[in-house]
Amino acid sequence: MGLGTDIRFKGHAMNLAGKPLAVGDKAPDFTGLVGLELISLADTPNITRIFSTVPSLDTPVCATQTKRLSQELKNLGEKVACYTFSLDLPFAQQRFCKLEGTDNLTAVSDAYNRSFGANYGALLEGMPIPLLTRSLFVIDPSGIVRHVEYVREVTEEPDYDKALAVVRQII
Repeated sequence: MGLGTDIRFKGHAMNLAGKPLAVGDKAPDFTGLVGLELISLADTPNITRIFSTVPSLDTPVCATQTKRLSQELKNLGEKVACYTFSLDLPFAQQRFCKLEGTDNLTAVSDAYNRSFGANYGALLEGMPIPLLTRSLFVIDPSGIVRHVEYVREVTEEPDYDKALAVVRQII
């Protein structure tokens, strides 16, 4: 079941698996990997959370997105937690975070069962390999989605300022 959203990957129309989220929705659960440990939504703190999805940390735009959010997180303090989701294996994610100094955010691999991508409407359909689309979600301390952005062209960066303005309103 694909979304009717207009998502493009290098100009080619793509569908997303699952149901798109909207502001006001309850954040769906997921099962992901941090290292070799399984985590779920319940394992994230009850503070404002930024969930960032990227196709692969080993690409320039994804690296930029993750580093930018890591930098912004330094200014937001301990009232905000940030998670970057991709289908990269946990070993590649850990290597990236160590090399790039993004250890103030948590990289989560959706390779376990792709439940984040499916439950958040962020799994690209029809790719030769499974990838997540580029998106940003802001979840408030009570678990309600307060911001959603599915980036229309996957190869472009999200609107950080819009998401961060929502974060600042919450905290």
